[in-house]
Amino acid sequence: MKKLTAKELDRPAIEDYVAAVKMPVAVVLDNVRSMNNVGSFFRTCDAFAAERLVLCGITAAPPNREIHKTALGAEQSVAWAHCPDTVAALAALRAEGYTLVAVEQVEGALSPEQVEWDPAGKYAVIFGNELSGVGQQAVDMCDMAVEIPQVGTKHSLNVAVSGGIVLWQIFSSLRV
Repeated sequence: MKKLTAKELDRPAIEDYVAAVKMPVAVVLDNVRSMNNVGSFFRTCDAFAAERLVLCGITAAPPNREIHKTALGAEQSVAWAHCPDTVAALAALRAEGYTLVAVEQVEGALSPEQVEWDPAGKYAVIFGNELSGVGQQAVDMCDMAVEIPQVGTKHSLNVAVSGGIVLWQIFSSLRV
């Protein structure tokens, strides 16, 4: 087994990636505090071709050295916007036809692999604050919730890790 070089990976140039078809998913960060987590979301959105990243509330936005340190330039390839209010951002996404999906531990939440992700659908997937999760007002607006099954002693995963798991599940379900 030989490790592949960056050239052998044959990744697209940023301008080609920006013009490429994206997965019909908007990722919404609801008051995420850590700029390292924000940078990780940029890279994950780039990896799985999420349509856009919406940074809400206190979530930091580029340009930012701490975000860049983890994003490694993905803040230039992923479409993003900042909205001061998560509820307003979700209302706008709903008006655009997105199904709102909270990633949160709530009654009736499904495991990500239990959801029948419709390739013709559009999804706004909301991830919350590292301590308090997705705000209740945002949860109240959602059409469904997903929760990652866990069996350990801790009650949650790091938000960026959760992002990778959930976005991979959607990507693998929608990829043809």
